[in-house]
Order: sequence, then structure tokens, then C-alpha cells
Amino acid sequence: MTMTLADVILRSGLNAPIQAATELTRVLMAVMVFSCLPVISAKGGHIAVDLFDGIVDRLHLNRLRETAINIACGGMLVWPAERLWMLAGRARGYGDVTEYLSIPVYLVTGFIAISAALTAAVMVAVGLIHIFAPHLLDGDRAQ
Repeated sequence: MTMTLADVILRSGLNAPIQAATELTRVLMAVMVFSCLPVISAKGGHIAVDLFDGIVDRLHLNRLRETAINIACGGMLVWPAERLWMLAGRARGYGDVTEYLSIPVYLVTGFIAISAALTAAVMVAVGLIHIFAPHLLDGDRAQ
């Protein structure tokens, strides 16, 4: 964010933009988002829609719902993680680098793949904790 602000000020005020600022912003944004993903998933910080909360609360199915959602989402993240890992290997083999800064593309793609795999593992673990050891979760999540 600071780099983008500096780029805008330099570009507008001094007509001297930071070269490759857009490329660096893209790389840093990917790193920031995917480094936070496992933590947010572990804490249940994703956006949630409460369409069925009323009926789930009345039937006391909160733990079952949380288990199913976490395990399903964790399972669904396995395929993108595998695919990203394959693409990182391909980018490494081709020697792909970013346009201006020559950052190896496989490093960013590999980081995203590892982060997605870690997120998948975390979500499955949280789902299993919901069913087998809900006392390990804080009061808000264990309902």
C-alpha cells in the first residue's frame, strides 16, 4: 500500500513513477492474501451467509454443519493446490520470469500452491476438531 501511494505521488507530482510498481503490487498482493489464508481459515474468518442458521440452531446441528463445511472446503482446495504446484513446476522448467523485475514466476506460484495446500489441511483439521474435540475451539466456534 505504501509503495502504491508513493508511486501515485511520484507519478502525479513529479512525473517520476516507480518503474514496475504494478508488477510488484501484483506479487505482493498475492503473497499477502495467500499468506493470510490459512490463519483466516483456522479462525473461521471467512464471509458467511446465515440463510440456514435458524433451522440449524433449532435442530442443534451447528457442529455437524461446521464439520461438513470445513471438510468439504478443505477437500475442494486440494485440486487447486495440486494444479498450482504443477503450474509452478512448468513455469520453473520454462524459466518464466516477470516482465520488469525478472522475478521467477514459479516462486510466487509455488508459494500460492503451498499456501492453498496448508489451508486445505487446516480446514480439514478444524472440521475434524469440530466433531471430535470441540472443547479445543473457542466458545464462538464450538456452538
